[in-house]
Amino acid sequence: MASTPTSGTQHALRAGDYEAVVASVGATLRSLTYRGRDLVVPFDANEVRPAYRGATLMPWPNRVVDGTYSFGGQNFRLTLTEPARGHALHGLGTWLDFEAIDKGPDHVTLTAVIQPQSAYPWRIIVTTTFSLGPDGLSQSVSARNDCLTPAPWGTGPHPYLVAGDGPVNDWTLELPAAQVLAVTDDRMVPIDLEPVGQDDPARFDFREPRRIDAVEIDHAFSGLMRDEDGLTTVKVTDAAGTGVAMTWDASCPWVQVHTADRPGLPIDRIGLAVEPMTCAPDAFNAQRYPYDAGLIEIEPGESATAAWRISAIA
Repeated sequence: MASTPTSGTQHALRAGDYEAVVASVGATLRSLTYRGRDLVVPFDANEVRPAYRGATLMPWPNRVVDGTYSFGGQNFRLTLTEPARGHALHGLGTWLDFEAIDKGPDHVTLTAVIQPQSAYPWRIIVTTTFSLGPDGLSQSVSARNDCLTPAPWGTGPHPYLVAGDGPVNDWTLELPAAQVLAVTDDRMVPIDLEPVGQDDPARFDFREPRRIDAVEIDHAFSGLMRDEDGLTTVKVTDAAGTGVAMTWDASCPWVQVHTADRPGLPIDRIGLAVEPMTCAPDAFNAQRYPYDAGLIEIEPGESATAAWRISAIA
């Protein structure tokens, strides 16, 4: 009898020139190709998912500083899943095994439950749908609060986009964001929002497309510019102009961008993490900051939904 792969049940999707594989553990986008070309950094089905690659993040994306927060008049302490910096990273759902409740050749809908626990005492029913179509891979995430008190919530994906051969340095980035979140150098604790052109435009201002070169980024951006349909699109292309785009609506007013710096390792700068987020880093401590961190509070019996799309630039 064949055993389940390390990354969980595999859901292969296909539509036109697109193919994708979604792994059930963490509702993870394990691979996505267009005409055989990788659009995200893939990993093997029998591999423990590296570096949150392709995972769906919930009930918060990014960090909760020190793993502590207050909500509804109570104080909570989360497990420190980023021990080197002393934070709780990327939520509670990244290792849950999601169950398929609807499946077709070009789509799959998965669900899992975040059960009440001492550091997050709310039951959240999470449903996510991956769907392939002519415009690429769309994902939606819906969370329903199944408890009697409001619940803090945030979500986002964690794909590493691939524009073409070679490292991130060789690619061109278009990032229509006017603000960057300044953080401390040692622990990445948020400080304040700043204009991308204020202190280090060579590192942060990609409103006009240009090569990434050697800059190192692991920052959240806001002040996102949107088109007439209310959509923001980040584009990454290679020297030939082919690449990948990620698009989302106002449900995600933030995006984390990371140049995947892992000096000395084979995975150093092999993809660009682009993570649309419904809220800012450390949004569970929104009251600490002089800007709107975007924390969602889901009322009992109510739901919150966010969505995004990854597509090829041919």
